[in-house]
Amino acid sequence: MPEPEGGPDLPDLTISPETVCNIIMLAREFDVKDEPSEADPGSNPTDDRAMAVLEAHADDTVEEELTGAIAGLDLDEQIDLVALAWLGREEHGPEDWAEIRAEAAAAHNARTAAYLRGMPLLADYLAEGLSILGHSCEDFEAAHL
Repeated sequence: MPEPEGGPDLPDLTISPETVCNIIMLAREFDVKDEPSEADPGSNPTDDRAMAVLEAHADDTVEEELTGAIAGLDLDEQIDLVALAWLGREEHGPEDWAEIRAEAAAAHNARTAAYLRGMPLLADYLAEGLSILGHSCEDFEAAHL
């Protein structure tokens, strides 16, 4: 991933932008899931236009993958991830990073993955936070889609 544009005064992240981009992709998959419309989905995927893929069934691994990706981060990376979401959620600039990160560090607990999973628009907030700090997921997404 190229260096962020905008100069050397942008803050350094302890989490790699690629890792954040991966979590963004997982969060997007998780966000589109809906409650199952059938108790026993035994129909042919061709007949139902493969709609079951958008439903959160018991054997679906998307939630587990997102949770694992977040829980697998070290403490500083988890703090950065929360701070990026907060940065992208509000009207902030890169000059606010130190304050937002300090607030995220003070609020950190063992439920980071559950907290972030429950945040509506998580993927959008993370992408906006990265953008504010001069990073983009464009290349990452092109390589993984």
